[in-house]
Amino acid sequence: MYLKTISLFNYKNFSDKTFEFDAKINCFVGKNGVGKTNILDAIYHLANSKSYFNPIAIQNIKHDEEFFVIDGTFEKSEQTEQIVCSLKKGQKKILKRNGKAYEKFSDHIGFIPLVIISPADNDLIVEGSETRRRFVDNVLSQLDKNYLLEIIQYQKILSQRNALLKYFALNHIFETDTISIYDEQLSNLGQKIHFKRSQFIADFFPVFNKHHQIITDSNETVQMVYESQLNSKNLLSLLEENINKDRVLQYTSVGIHKDDLLFEINHFPIKKFGSQGQQKSFLIALKLAQFEFVKKQSGEKPILLLDDIFDKLDESRVTKIVSMVNADEFGQIFISDTHLERTEAIVKSTQQSYKLFGL
Repeated sequence: MYLKTISLFNYKNFSDKTFEFDAKINCFVGKNGVGKTNILDAIYHLANSKSYFNPIAIQNIKHDEEFFVIDGTFEKSEQTEQIVCSLKKGQKKILKRNGKAYEKFSDHIGFIPLVIISPADNDLIVEGSETRRRFVDNVLSQLDKNYLLEIIQYQKILSQRNALLKYFALNHIFETDTISIYDEQLSNLGQKIHFKRSQFIADFFPVFNKHHQIITDSNETVQMVYESQLNSKNLLSLLEENINKDRVLQYTSVGIHKDDLLFEINHFPIKKFGSQGQQKSFLIALKLAQFEFVKKQSGEKPILLLDDIFDKLDESRVTKIVSMVNADEFGQIFISDTHLERTEAIVKSTQQSYKLFGL
């Protein structure tokens, strides 16, 4: 599977631009601020129905314009697939496959497997638990349609339960029977989600650890710990035990929406005790493991987006990644960089076909 062409209309800083791509390696080279990352984000947008860098959809429309359109043509299983994502101010976003609009964007997730490696990934280490939950959910959602639907339904019921708690507090009432209906639904979904997350971490960690050992030459020991209130007690019991607390807080204080994925190096939090180099190695290994995991589970090589990483990594790490390209472990790759000579030297060393786009 690979992306053949993409056309951008009023998307971020592009008014009207079309690119035709090589099936293997494509590089966007130019100074900071010219839009290299925006092209990668447009590709991500086609695969995931949203931006990787700016979740507020309307802010992806070019300044002083009323709409954006991203139009991509993919080759998948010897079939041509046209994916179009568009948004007009004041209207809902539209996502189409071969001219037919999706009723639910969730039906599209996983159709174009894709992994991005970006400096923005540092948020996985420095930000709160929601960022790391989103990483787990994004990987699982590409591979398991039911999981994605379960997450969506869980969030919907959670919002309803929270609204009910606020209503009770505002009106100085409480209905045990009503809240128990939401507790039962949350518990059923929460237990399924917790099981799948637990299984994912158990399967994913050995893959991650392998890549980390390669990148660091086995110099460090890393851990990935799934922290969940459901590890020791079922969700229904937790909801019942914490109802008085929830009534005071006016929101649901327990559940899988509180889960976290702890990243450790030598049994200490990497956020506090990992150097910049150690954090970079951790994140690169994490994303390469995501790539391998999705490839194995889906049977397809995901498209790989490498955003400005050669400017952030030392030569030894770059060499490790390039060696994987040489081994033909990757499918189509998109690279953004600021230095033409460096980029060309890197891609030439892979002995793969490539295209360079100067911006």
